[in-house]
Amino acid sequence: MKVAVLMGSKSDLSIMEECAAILRQFGVTYEMRILSAHRTPEEVIRFSTQASDEGFSVLIAGAGMSAHLAGVIAAHTLLPVIGVPIDSSSLGGLDALLSMVQMPPGVPVATVGIGKAGARNAALLAVEMLALADETLLARLRQYRNDMKKAVLEEDDGIKNL
Repeated sequence: MKVAVLMGSKSDLSIMEECAAILRQFGVTYEMRILSAHRTPEEVIRFSTQASDEGFSVLIAGAGMSAHLAGVIAAHTLLPVIGVPIDSSSLGGLDALLSMVQMPPGVPVATVGIGKAGARNAALLAVEMLALADETLLARLRQYRNDMKKAVLEEDDGIKNL
């Protein structure tokens, strides 16, 4: 099981590295690629149609502005696609968010929040999907959630003791 982390251009790398960091933390194999729905459409279609055969289980696509990458990928594969809106325009990523969440019925793209937080959540969502068939990954996910809980409760104790 591996995850593809795709982006429309190299300028999206600083956002999508957040996604890769989470996948590494969980020990999930991934590959990062730059593919553009508008500038490399044939390559996007080729990748999308062959992704399952190449061993990918989940595809994460980050793009800004009109953000067609995730939708084009979803149109050419039955694998789950998670879209990460990138805040690369004067609209602060709202254009990308709306492009992703407004997919027509029948071709879903799971869409997370804009920017770095969205990229982290996309990776976590991919981990949750993979954990459905991987007990080790599920245990890591449980530990991650437990560690978050402990961190919040420790912060609370610190405030109480001020």
